[in-house]
Parts: sequence; C-alpha cells; structure tokens
Amino acid sequence: MPTANPLSCDALIRACRARAGHAVIGSHALRDDATVLLSREGLVGLATQLRDDPALAFDMLVDVTAVDFADYPPGLRGACSPVDADRTDGLDCDGLPRFEVVYHLVSLGHGHRLRLKVPIAADDLTVPTLCGVYGAANWAEREVWDMYGVRFDGHPDLRRILLYDEFEGHPLRKDYPLRGYQPLTALPTLAEYADHETHR
Repeated sequence: MPTANPLSCDALIRACRARAGHAVIGSHALRDDATVLLSREGLVGLATQLRDDPALAFDMLVDVTAVDFADYPPGLRGACSPVDADRTDGLDCDGLPRFEVVYHLVSLGHGHRLRLKVPIAADDLTVPTLCGVYGAANWAEREVWDMYGVRFDGHPDLRRILLYDEFEGHPLRKDYPLRGYQPLTALPTLAEYADHETHR
C-alpha cells in the first residue's frame, strides 16, 4: 500500500522538466496518464533522478516496450506524442521519427506512475540501456531488441529472448512480412539429467 498520496500528473511532468531541461520534447496528462517525451541523451540521467529523489522514488520499472508509427495518419501522432509548441528547432508531432521506446515507471511507496517515451529514427535504432538504473531493464530490453530491433547501448547481454538466434527480422515492426519463411534449424534437445540412474 502506498504510504503517501501520489503526485498529480502535472506535478510529475513539472518534476521531469525541472530535472531533464531541454531533453524534454513534450508531455501530456491525458486521462490522468503522465507521459513525458524526451531525447535519448536525457534518458539515463532523468531515470536515475526519478529513482533516487525521495519525493519521487520511482523504484520500479514495470515494462519497456516500443511502438512503430510507420504509416500513421498525419496529424494524429500528437494525440499520443505531443511536442512542445514553443520549440525553436521546428520539430512538431508529424516530424517525430518512426519509432518510440516506451518505459513505464511506478513508485511503490508513493503510488504514482509515469511513462517516458524516447523517439528514435529507423536508421538509428539505438538508445542507452537502463540496466545500470533498473535491473528489470535487462530482459525487457532484450525483448524490445528481439521484437523491434532496437539496440540498447551498454546492455550486458543483448541477444534474442523469445525467438531463436537464426530468426531473421523483428516481427513487431510494421514492415515485417505477414507471410514469410524463416531458416530451418534443428530443434533444441534437453541434456540428460546427471543423476539419470536415480530416475530408472
């Protein structure tokens, strides 16, 4: 049970903006769902502060996933990934890159939740790993690599986790063919039990 009242979505977003500064690209609190869009350069620093600040205490990484916005209708991306209107670099919602890596954080003590979203381009699918901040990032990032092809710089063991090593492509990308063939491989076998004599 939470030991204190959770912070409001607006308060959480303000806290992220104060800590990440220009790394924040946009935010929203649609349906009481605090979401912050930020550059990959600001990810590790912000996640570390969100974890270590007692007022925020985001001590649990619930999930890491990704979204492929290929062929998304123009003008609708802003509903889920709004960009600050006062940006001086001219970036707007329709100018965001194709992919986003999404992180869901929870404070078990305070009871508040936060979503961080990091846009990345199809020709540069890399973000820094959060394994050094949250141990739970290890397998979650491996799943995103397996399904979407996103590389996590600094990950200690980035390899497939759901599919076999010889699998070609990343099946949750929108350009993955609906019908296709994968390389044939031998089925894995279980090694015999070392104490097989006791199981006769």
